[in-house]
Amino acid sequence: MVNYKAFIASSLDGFIARSDGSLDWLTSNEYTLEDNDLGYSSFMQSIDCIVMGRITFETVLHFEPYPFATVPVYVLTRNPGYKFESHHPVSIFNGKLEELTSILEKKQVKSAYVDGGQLIQSFITEQILDEITITRIPVLLGSGLPLFGYLDQEQKLKHIQTLTYANGFVQSKYHLI
Repeated sequence: MVNYKAFIASSLDGFIARSDGSLDWLTSNEYTLEDNDLGYSSFMQSIDCIVMGRITFETVLHFEPYPFATVPVYVLTRNPGYKFESHHPVSIFNGKLEELTSILEKKQVKSAYVDGGQLIQSFITEQILDEITITRIPVLLGSGLPLFGYLDQEQKLKHIQTLTYANGFVQSKYHLI
């Protein structure tokens, strides 16, 4: 069985990016903690692949250096003709999440990183997201792309851990039940 995990940052008012997709507020030098990546490296060591939404993938492709060169990435898109050019280990998938799970299980994937706001929302709606780590950044954006959206039914979570950092970040980990 694949364990799906999200690791994401949001503004205090719940946005993961500006309305145009910009992350400039997140990469500000004022938030840098020397030699502390807030547990991200440890998290990445715990996963076998990344399941990423197309919009997030297109943003990440512009990062220098590309951060997932050694990790298999599955890009989910509703566009069956979607194409891109990359020399990185990337697969395009446009089926149902249960089909993806079956593919990952056949590849013996135990843990997958789910990345992208809309994709995280889809995994929550389908009730297949197992864990979410949210790092709250001490800024109010006022508008932008929300981390969470409409749900047909409430989703309960079990608190696992909360950490605070000197730069004002508050990171909470939850198990979805």
